Amino acid sequence: MATDRNNSEDFTRPVRRIVTGVVVVLLLAVFLFWRIDSPRAERFRAQIVDQVVPSFDWALVPVTKLAGMVENFQSYTRIYEQNQELRRELQQMKAWKEAALQLEQENAKLLDLNKVRLDPKLTFITGVVLADSGSPFRQSVLLNLGARDGIRDGWAATDGLGLVGRVSGVGDSSARVILLTDSNSRVPVAVQPSGQRALLAGDNSSLPPLDFLEEAESVRPGDRVVSSGDGGVLPAGLLVGQVVQGADRRLRVRLAADYERLEFLRVLRAQPGAAIEDPGGLVAPLRAPDTVAAAPASEAADG
Repeated sequence: MATDRNNSEDFTRPVRRIVTGVVVVLLLAVFLFWRIDSPRAERFRAQIVDQVVPSFDWALVPVTKLAGMVENFQSYTRIYEQNQELRRELQQMKAWKEAALQLEQENAKLLDLNKVRLDPKLTFITGVVLADSGSPFRQSVLLNLGARDGIRDGWAATDGLGLVGRVSGVGDSSARVILLTDSNSRVPVAVQPSGQRALLAGDNSSLPPLDFLEEAESVRPGDRVVSSGDGGVLPAGLLVGQVVQGADRRLRVRLAADYERLEFLRVLRAQPGAAIEDPGGLVAPLRAPDTVAAAPASEAADG
């Protein structure tokens, strides 16, 4: 086996050398021929190119495919970059859209406030809701209005739809508004068209009940509820809501104010009532003693 292997190597080694030499010589001859500056050589080279190059289209297919893949990869890279840029722009547009929606809602709220019909004698000041208490036992909001703006306790606060509550606690630059739904809220109201008087008592629910109705039979679901002005704390005629019948069969009020989106509130400046200096003036004057004594005597004389 070793002898056969050595013999084959002794035979193939000279053959490889001869083939390598022939190939080198041919390549050198082609190089020299391609460098010859002669019309005949040029024509011959042109004929060789015309015959050989078209038949090598199959050899250029991988190169063409590879070039197409490189171009497609570059195109995909550009598309990916454009996609990322579009995503960033879309994110910015979403932020702008959210800001535009908030501005639109604020504008709608302000327009609603401007459309509210109030007593011409009442003046008002509009404030921004700063915070909500968010407590299940106390429902109130904080306004950016305070004593420096002339705000006083007890003044009514409305949104663009109806009565929201009353001011309860005033600071220098802020004021707290207790909502109608708060358990500490008691507001005298009137039910239209029956004119029944009642007390709207908050119970920390979205549908506060009507208490102390004079004639409950005269009140129907859907009746309009407004502030009655009794007690002189809140102005009369402010829209509160509509009568509904709760699950407990009690008459309740669906409030007209949008408590889910309280952004602006209008505080009504209530004019103080005239001070009563002489309480006795409200009572009929007593008859003088001599007049009382003289009356029976005259009656007896007439008899």
